[in-house]
Amino acid sequence: MNRNHFLLSCSCLLFSLLSCSNQGNAGKQPLSATAADATNLSVVVPAFNADSAYRYVDEQVAFGPRVPNTPAHKACGNYLADRLKAFGAVVTNQYIDLPAYDGTLLKARNIIGSFNPEQKKRIALFAHWDSRPWADADPDPKKQYTPVAGANDGASGVGILLEIARLLGAQPATLGVDLILLDAEDYGAHQDYQGAHKEEYWGMGAQYWARNPHRPGYNARFGILLDMVGGFDARFHYEGYSREYASSINRKVWRMAKQLNHADRFVDRNGGFVTDDHLFVNRYAGIPTIDIIPYSDGGEFFAHWHTVKDDMSAIDKQTLQAVGETVTAVVYNEK
Repeated sequence: MNRNHFLLSCSCLLFSLLSCSNQGNAGKQPLSATAADATNLSVVVPAFNADSAYRYVDEQVAFGPRVPNTPAHKACGNYLADRLKAFGAVVTNQYIDLPAYDGTLLKARNIIGSFNPEQKKRIALFAHWDSRPWADADPDPKKQYTPVAGANDGASGVGILLEIARLLGAQPATLGVDLILLDAEDYGAHQDYQGAHKEEYWGMGAQYWARNPHRPGYNARFGILLDMVGGFDARFHYEGYSREYASSINRKVWRMAKQLNHADRFVDRNGGFVTDDHLFVNRYAGIPTIDIIPYSDGGEFFAHWHTVKDDMSAIDKQTLQAVGETVTAVVYNEK
């Protein structure tokens, strides 16, 4: 995503039905802390496991930078599709050739995992799975053409969606849910590029999917995009295009976060406008979609954005828990 467009600063218990074999305190305690305090929840929601999500992030990063046209990208795409299938999703692959800003033809792949595919009422959850080809925001000029590991910027959102996929495979939600992993989000122009820096250079997989959804006539009640949702001390404000296109979905998600005692992460405050995948989903597909994305008042995303330090050391299980638990509760409470 491009920060150049970042303009401004029920009463019931949640039961832990599912867990990974390696569940630890990070997966247990946030749920038990919020369960007793959660009010107005109307259904039993399976327990989101931050340890599991963290492992899925780590497994993506282990392939190396997921830059289109590289072996790591191809291998990770196969891994993601296989994971979704193993969890019971109907998987659709969109293999597409996308011309980048510099003329490079990107062999891209959008990966869609659909749960309860015959249900007409649907929710769309998005994340991009590619990583930045260059660390062009790195403070060391010698590293500004080094590919980025993309642990937070890309893999964190996908890791959360894979954990949600695991839950959906074991306990279906009432509505159909599509987990849409978008490619070629982060191949926008290098900061040194002397030509025009256009918004359409970003989110190319999203632009394709929004114009050519995996099912003809596809629609969803709403969408939620997860981007950079694993950083330490992350704070999420109401992103500008999310307010413009889907303000009611913002309120729905932030209200749920407050009920789950995550109001310290989901701050009731307006943020700036970010050119990200959700912009194209809203603009071309007409699905009201919000972006859960962090920023600072100074217009920064997170400390290691587009640098070589966006690796596993940048990932915080508590942030994964807050975001994953909130989105899971939203999905399972939708009727």
